[in-house]
Amino acid sequence: MIVVMKPGATAAEISAVIERAEQMGAKTHPIYGENRTVVALVGDLTGVTREVFDEMNGVAQTMRIQEPYKLASRSARPHNTVIELAGGVQIGGPEVVVMAGPCSVENRDQIIEIAKAVKAAGGKVLRGGAFKPRTSPYDFQGLGEKGLQYLADAREITGLPIITEVMTVEAVPMVAEYSDILQIGARNMQNYGLLQAVGKVSRPVMLKRGISGMIKELLMCAEYIVSGGNTQVMLCERGIRTYETATRNTFDLNAIPVLKETSHLPVIADPSHGTGLRELVPSMSRAAVAAGADALILEVHPDPDKAMSDGRQSLTLEEFAKLMVSLRRVAEAVDRSIADAPSAAVAANGAVKATELVAA
Repeated sequence: MIVVMKPGATAAEISAVIERAEQMGAKTHPIYGENRTVVALVGDLTGVTREVFDEMNGVAQTMRIQEPYKLASRSARPHNTVIELAGGVQIGGPEVVVMAGPCSVENRDQIIEIAKAVKAAGGKVLRGGAFKPRTSPYDFQGLGEKGLQYLADAREITGLPIITEVMTVEAVPMVAEYSDILQIGARNMQNYGLLQAVGKVSRPVMLKRGISGMIKELLMCAEYIVSGGNTQVMLCERGIRTYETATRNTFDLNAIPVLKETSHLPVIADPSHGTGLRELVPSMSRAAVAAGADALILEVHPDPDKAMSDGRQSLTLEEFAKLMVSLRRVAEAVDRSIADAPSAAVAANGAVKATELVAA
């Protein structure tokens, strides 16, 4: 249930609604919008009646939310959630934000080289894995906290906020200390203990859709985080497992407009994992922007063939710079924008050398 306050409702009137709801056994989550405030009521509502609130000062109406994901639903918040990061970066607003970096942080020089190239091409967030869940226990598992330190060094040098994956409940405090955005990977989408843990921290969270996860299940997992008090949640479409074998996963482009229609949370597209093939990443990136994605998260590497993980789906630095140019044209066509490259090294056609990007 949601209690919709009238425009201009006072703080005292909102507090009175919250107090009354909690007296009846409900948990309350006030959602403050530009023009109105909505008080969402969740939990056991058997003792809650709409008529009680209809008679209270400042209340416009009460509504039952049919969706099981109460707080993530657009019914609870008609306006888009916009997540603020350092440096004025906003995810969920008019600008489409591009996050890019290697699948794995391999060493300090590597991540700093890539960070400079990402920024030079117009990327706004640096991605990189310090802890890597791999299919085989014998594959490279990441550098751990040393990788987080290298990411922090790259942020210090370039000013780019960083996003990296957290895999366990125990690691949440450490990763939150270093990272600007916590990533919940596809394998952990339904790790409810981890979802509850990140719901208690004051860091934005990007939740990836599981390889066999339905959209409703993704939204219910987001609800775990939001209901814990952390409303800074992003939903990531990264491809799902189907019978098709031509690509690593089946990139569900439909999910982007569906999520935008049903939820107020920002939607992120991951064409790198969605396709698994670097030659398909540019076209699917452009399609995702056209479909309404609020951000892209892409894998890039100076020499993908020598990458310690996911090289086959990683763009070279030159390919990334060229893609950024075409993405701006697509964003403009759908009344969005993508940040211009701050470096003169990025030519109009995006055909630049990695050495020029890093030197910028």
